[in-house]
Amino acid sequence: MEKRPKILVAPLDWGLGHLTRCIPIVNELIIQGWEVWLAGNERGLAVMRKEFPQLSTVYLEGYNVIYHPSKKGFSRKIIKQLPKILGSIKAENRWLKNILKKHWFDAVISDNRFGLYNSAVYTIFISHQLHVKSGMGKWADSIVQKINYRYINRFNECWVPDYPGKENLSGELSHGDPQPGNLQYIGAISRFEKMNAAKKYDVLIVLSGPEPGRTNWEKKLLKALPLFKGKICFVRGLPENSEQVDNIENVEVFNHLSARELNFAIAQSEWVICRSGYTSIMDLVSLQHKAILVPTPGQPEQEYLAAHLFDKKVFYTITEGAFMLQHDIAQAQQFPFDFSGLADNSSHYKNFIQRLTEIITSQKNETGL
Repeated sequence: MEKRPKILVAPLDWGLGHLTRCIPIVNELIIQGWEVWLAGNERGLAVMRKEFPQLSTVYLEGYNVIYHPSKKGFSRKIIKQLPKILGSIKAENRWLKNILKKHWFDAVISDNRFGLYNSAVYTIFISHQLHVKSGMGKWADSIVQKINYRYINRFNECWVPDYPGKENLSGELSHGDPQPGNLQYIGAISRFEKMNAAKKYDVLIVLSGPEPGRTNWEKKLLKALPLFKGKICFVRGLPENSEQVDNIENVEVFNHLSARELNFAIAQSEWVICRSGYTSIMDLVSLQHKAILVPTPGQPEQEYLAAHLFDKKVFYTITEGAFMLQHDIAQAQQFPFDFSGLADNSSHYKNFIQRLTEIITSQKNETGL
């Protein structure tokens, strides 16, 4: 009996976006006959086990980066943590060498984990940030980009979940020169599908991202919710937490929703309010659902994406400091939400998984493994 190809999928621990955009990739790998293993820290594994209780998991320490809730503070905070980040990259590279001795894998998919490359195995790096916005000016962006490419080029392939042409989602983050030699645009990825559902909520609010930003945003919203005239679904983004908040009239609160539950909640909601994380953007575009994007303060990537998509008339956006729930929904009523230029090609990534399957199958046939 022919042995199935075996793959390790390891998303980064900065928020839940890296993990959740791997969900459709894992599902497709399973469909195409792969034995899939998942790697992550406690929080990541908590989500993975809910989505894929049948799959094997291994513990992999996260980068544990702490963000500062201001633009200047963000840059300084990241610079101070660079030695820790570089140490984490080296540690996960050693971890991969050791794990390959215990559990051989034919391939590794790393979502923004820079150390998961190894010449003995086929490795793929997933990122939508080829040209990182550091928040410290173009000279710093150039230095970061060179470091970024130094790591990316150690992988066999770099998968960018976006479209190669002018009509794209990530703008300058993934397009323009220079580009890594192993680049592949695999199209936008989404774990969601369009559903028909009766409207239950006026607003769905989804919290996400690293601390302390998530908690600060939650505190501000909880003060505003009692004043809102309408039904709200409030998802806290805490998959590993069972602690509850006090009851608020006309507000249903969930610590976490599975991909399918969140998909259904979006279909039941008139409006979605969330961070401008790239995974959230891909999900909302695939559903062509109206949303108000509120970038995490101090995160240049999210601030850029929110401004980029506001300028393209795709999503309404507002800063956290200026956000007023009732007012901004009224303002967003006048926004065009133009999805017409964005191709509905959210299954394109499956072709790349098929190609990966063929590459590994060919290698196994040649070696007789």
